[in-house]
Amino acid sequence: MARLFAEADATTWVPVTESFGFRGRRHRKAALRMLVAQMTGAMGAEQPRGGKFATWAMSQAAPALMRKAAGRVLVWVHKNDPELVVVMATIQQATPQLRTARAMRPMEYDDTVNFGHPTLGVGEKLVMDAPGSGQPPFVQYSWDRGTDFVEVTAIAGDPNRFATTFADLDALAREIRVIDDMTVSEGAQTLRIDPA
Repeated sequence: MARLFAEADATTWVPVTESFGFRGRRHRKAALRMLVAQMTGAMGAEQPRGGKFATWAMSQAAPALMRKAAGRVLVWVHKNDPELVVVMATIQQATPQLRTARAMRPMEYDDTVNFGHPTLGVGEKLVMDAPGSGQPPFVQYSWDRGTDFVEVTAIAGDPNRFATTFADLDALAREIRVIDDMTVSEGAQTLRIDPA
């Protein structure tokens, strides 16, 4: 099973995926607070009562859920301002249903540019800094590997400062690596690596 790995710049990004307990708690809560606010705003609703407790509970559960995803989901928040941007990297099996869903996305999703990656090759980058209809601005990077899709999505908490993170987001997207499990034949007793 393919998994994701990344060595994000620790001076810019705080990982949420492996942060349990008190470690990373402030950043988790801030990121979830921002995401909940963006979702409720997009739906034209008010923040529900008990929102602080719900955010705290989600911040405690999020790392365990992501660990259960076994490397198929990685999440980071901006170190200096966790509510500025949240970044999530995912890998999904390229099922016919998923390909159909991607093909039926709104026309705005066609406004992509090529985005080079050192190991994943050329993918696509989509900047939606003014999507309208209450939807928060976002940047999405995607690669079609044939068997699966790798996507990195960054959601803005502050639309006015979102553009200041674009260079850091490009650098983070280029750090994503895919680790594939390899099946070793039982008959082979020695692993030989070609020195070339």
